Amino acid sequence: MNNKVVLVLVVLILIIGGFLLFKNSTVAPTGSDLELGVPVPGSDVEETVVVENEEITIKEFVVTGVPFSFTPNSMVVNKGDTVKVTFKNGGGTHDFKIDEFNVATPIINAGEEQSVTFVADKSGTFEYYCSVGNHRALGMVGTFTVR
Repeated sequence: MNNKVVLVLVVLILIIGGFLLFKNSTVAPTGSDLELGVPVPGSDVEETVVVENEEITIKEFVVTGVPFSFTPNSMVVNKGDTVKVTFKNGGGTHDFKIDEFNVATPIINAGEEQSVTFVADKSGTFEYYCSVGNHRALGMVGTFTVR
């Protein structure tokens, strides 16, 4: 009889332990969830929000960097605008940065280009610059104004 009691207790402990172990588990995403872009808990993927019946206008600029200058050396947008900057390197090794909007291209070589897109969510006048060596100090800067 003692063996039956011990067996029942062991089975109950296993059932309760299994329940406690798995009660907070989540179901793994299926292949269709991954294909649809459904965010996976704990992943670094940002959620994309699609707004229907609302047109988003993107203000686009092409900025060319050559040794120690940008063309154009100023850009003006409105607060809330979505901004796309295509940075083209016209010579040397350069990048394009706006610290206040966390905007940065990688360092690129002559003839290459990189694009960055962001929302101008702060008003004011901000500096964009090349962070390579002393290029900023030598005048490779421009102004980005958000009205």
